[in-house]
Amino acid sequence: MIQTVKDSDTRPWFFLQTAHTTYGMRVMETGHLEHLYYGERITVDAQDSASCVPLIIQRAFTPGNTCTYDREHPQISMEDICLEVGTLGKGDIREPFLEVRFADGSVTSDFTFDSYKVITLKEREQCLQDSGLPHSYSETETDSAECLQIVLQDVTNRLELQLFYTVFEECDVITRSARLINHSDATVTLDRCLSAQLDLTEDYSVITHFSGAWAREMHREQISLRSGKFVNASYTGTSSNRSNPFMILGHKNTCETFGSCIGCNLIYSGNHYEALEKDSYGKLRFVSGINPRSFSWELTLEAHFDTPEAVLSYSSKGYGGLSRQLHSFIREHIVRGAWKKSPRPVLLNSWEACYFKIDERKLMQLAKAGADVGIELFVMDDGWFSGRNDDTSSLGDWEPDPKKLPGGIASLSKKIKALGVDFGLWVEPEMISENSRLYQEHPDWAMTIPGHPHSEGRNQRLLDLCNPEVQQYVIDSMTKVFSSGDIRYVKWDMNRIFSDIYSPYLPAVKQGETAHRYVLGLYHIMDELTARFPEILFEGCSAGGNRFDLGILSYFPQIWASDNTDALCRTGIQNSYSYGYPLSVFTAHVSSCPNHQTLRITPLETRFQVASFGVLGYECNLKDLSGSDLNAIREQIALYKKWRDVFQFGTFYRGTENEASDSETLSWTCVSPDGRRAVGLFFRRLAVPNQSHDWYRPVGLLPDVKYHFYGRNIKYNLKDFGDLVNTVSPVHIKQGSALQEILSRFVNMDGEKEDLTAYGDTLMRAGIALKPAFAGTGYNSDTRLFPDFSSRIYFMEAVE
Repeated sequence: MIQTVKDSDTRPWFFLQTAHTTYGMRVMETGHLEHLYYGERITVDAQDSASCVPLIIQRAFTPGNTCTYDREHPQISMEDICLEVGTLGKGDIREPFLEVRFADGSVTSDFTFDSYKVITLKEREQCLQDSGLPHSYSETETDSAECLQIVLQDVTNRLELQLFYTVFEECDVITRSARLINHSDATVTLDRCLSAQLDLTEDYSVITHFSGAWAREMHREQISLRSGKFVNASYTGTSSNRSNPFMILGHKNTCETFGSCIGCNLIYSGNHYEALEKDSYGKLRFVSGINPRSFSWELTLEAHFDTPEAVLSYSSKGYGGLSRQLHSFIREHIVRGAWKKSPRPVLLNSWEACYFKIDERKLMQLAKAGADVGIELFVMDDGWFSGRNDDTSSLGDWEPDPKKLPGGIASLSKKIKALGVDFGLWVEPEMISENSRLYQEHPDWAMTIPGHPHSEGRNQRLLDLCNPEVQQYVIDSMTKVFSSGDIRYVKWDMNRIFSDIYSPYLPAVKQGETAHRYVLGLYHIMDELTARFPEILFEGCSAGGNRFDLGILSYFPQIWASDNTDALCRTGIQNSYSYGYPLSVFTAHVSSCPNHQTLRITPLETRFQVASFGVLGYECNLKDLSGSDLNAIREQIALYKKWRDVFQFGTFYRGTENEASDSETLSWTCVSPDGRRAVGLFFRRLAVPNQSHDWYRPVGLLPDVKYHFYGRNIKYNLKDFGDLVNTVSPVHIKQGSALQEILSRFVNMDGEKEDLTAYGDTLMRAGIALKPAFAGTGYNSDTRLFPDFSSRIYFMEAVE
């Protein structure tokens, strides 16, 4: 709901009301837009502006050594005001929202209030339809979402700034974006145009951000900003695995279940920039948008520039409350299309089983093994197109290799479909290899600086998506591939970052636009292809999580979270993603051990259980597995299918122990929308000697409902006990001996059984005292074998 309070005909107040939050601002006496409040919902009397006066910071004199805005307002210094839009030149020395260079070389701009109107999301879409950027949306006209459009004018320079504030009431989310229009006679140059600015008087100085690199994405870090500035940004050409565009600002006492915090994310897939600055007067300014580094944009007469949409959400219920608000928003207002609410299939990917060494015979054997254990989708990864035997060639030449696939994609997909399994494949359409027919024919289509040596990434170059001709080539070539067989899934990869950023298509004066125009070109391509193939499940990938963002999720309903499939690493990666993204949008695979990224050995059950809290897939060579492992995988897949709706679309909760960096345990809970079914994970990183007792505490259950709580029936292999079996065995069993091998096939040890009934409030508040863990003093069927990297999955069902 958007409330307007009239202070005068020219100076209204605006209050954006969601179910539990309020965002307030007003037009000042100078005409500037002043930020007043963002926090828990407050009551606003639209008929009485005096009731809002407590929100205004009172001013009598400007602080010393600051600039007065103008002679008519001697008490106002722009350095000491909470603004919605900060610019250069009028005394505001903090991080600007906007930087404009004019024809005379000056950079001062000054935007004051002109007008406003409240519009529907359909009307907003009509306003922004030529922006080339994805936006949040609503499927139904009856949705409570609406948009406040405020127009500011820089009268001197004849620039117009339109601000869009969209309110998603039920999700407690407010989004912001902007459009700058040049009404002057001269071209101006944009050096910075951001999406959101928050000036805060409360001490939101605890920053949660997510850093990393390839194979170790989303490392959650917290710092406390005492003074100065913190910057979270990417300059990779992508949203990047180095610093995800999602950030949280919290109070010093904010935790998982308590305290105020504000989350911000960006619906954008390129270079981003977030900064939090504490000024000389204790106020905080947060900004978010396109990274201004190496960015410029030429704005000609009546031309406009649109910023990506920033997503803001406030919670008074800690980081967990914020996460669930954002999960709901992403599911309802970002992800779209046929797969928005459809159960995602359990897939088998060929990559770690075969790498580039694929052919139809191998693929059919692997797919047959997958079908036998319940796999629903088989994916042919890299190596299928002509000449592609390693990563040094052939990108851009999207024709099946006749030696590997004699009948092409059509024949292979038909054979796999006959197994009762859907078919999918891997592509990397944004790339070109020097060793390719496409490069020989169109070297000018590669993003390189003519006459200069080029720094390579993974032996490949970027196609210049600034060029409409290149965009159309990608659309046409992928249309041909996707139409060549019964294809139900596409993994869209992008395996390098930008270097030598230059578009041969653009003139020299526009080279600062290259990185952003690349992203706009990518969005055009994805928009076209998803419209042409609405039934295909597209999965984004960029060397794992190098482009995990809301922009990609606006076209592709899921993203490969990381190339690292190690279960221990994945607990941290997936736990961190959950702060800003729902489980239905990131994929997780069970792979072989020793793990291909870490060489770590983890139990098959642990690998499955961790991967289940996401969109489950397998990436191991099923042809080489033992019968017992195949039987275990068959049971795993059947179990996941039974609980898939809860895993993928339930409400997700992190255990409070997850917050502590030194905690050896981690817990997750997913609860069905009606609260009557839940599934939980309890995971141990490293075993602690002589510690038998653990508690699993589910979250999100209905307190007055009785639940049946139970675990899986577990059997342990004799080998798991090593030579400890000799303490009870009547004959000596040597490790690695034929006797041990024979006995392990026929003798299994019963694991502990968890089975009880209790009310939801008991389970949540007291927790479940689990069966005692093995602590070196004895073992029986009531003992929980829980060594390093072990986990348990638990189920809770309401008792009717």
